[in-house]
Amino acid sequence: MRFNPKYSIVAIVLSLFSVACTPKSNTIDLFNGENLEGWVNHGEEKWYVEDGLLVCESGPAAQYGYLSTVDFYDDFELTLDFKQDANGNSGVFIRSTVEGTKVSGWQVEVAPPGDNTGGIYESYGRGWLIQPDAEKDKALKMGEWNTMKIRVVGPEVTTWLNGTQMINLVDEKIGAGKGSIALQIHDGGGIKVSWRNIKLTPIEAE
Repeated sequence: MRFNPKYSIVAIVLSLFSVACTPKSNTIDLFNGENLEGWVNHGEEKWYVEDGLLVCESGPAAQYGYLSTVDFYDDFELTLDFKQDANGNSGVFIRSTVEGTKVSGWQVEVAPPGDNTGGIYESYGRGWLIQPDAEKDKALKMGEWNTMKIRVVGPEVTTWLNGTQMINLVDEKIGAGKGSIALQIHDGGGIKVSWRNIKLTPIEAE
C-alpha cells in the first residue's frame, strides 16, 4: 500500500477531533479500595479496609461513629454497595457536618429488615422526615450485597434500593444544607457493615 501524507494528516486531525468531543465522565471514586484517603474518622468505632472493602465495626465503646468525606458535595448522584454482616444499623449522610460524634444533617437509613432502609432521618432535629412504604422493604437483601442510589438536587432527594425507588422528598431545609457525605455506625454494639463501589457524580446546576 502506498503512503499518502495527505490522507494520513486528515486521519490524525479527525482522530484528535473525536477524542476532544468524547464526553468525559466526571464520576468520582470516593473510596479507592486501598485506604481511607479522602475520609475523616469521627469517634472510636472501627473503620478499616480489608480485601478491597471499606468496613465499619463496633468498637469497645459501642458508641456512634462516622466516616466523612473531606470534601463537601451539594448536588449529586451517589451510588454504593453495602452488605450487613452483623446487625447492619448504619446510614449514609448527605450535606452533613460532624463535631466529635454529633452529626448535623440528613441520613439515608441503612438498617435491618423492617427498619426503614432508604428513608430519611434528620439527626438532632426533626427526626424521621419520610419512611418508605412498608412493602418496599422486601427490596433489602440482609446479609447480601445491596446497591443504593441517592440523588440530591437542590431541596429534592430521591433514594433507590436495588432498583426500587424508596422515597422522594422535597425539603427546603435540606436544600439549604452544606456538608459532606458520611457513613454511620450506630451505637449499641454488635454492628458490622461492608461497603464498596462508592461513586459520586456531581450534578451541575442548570
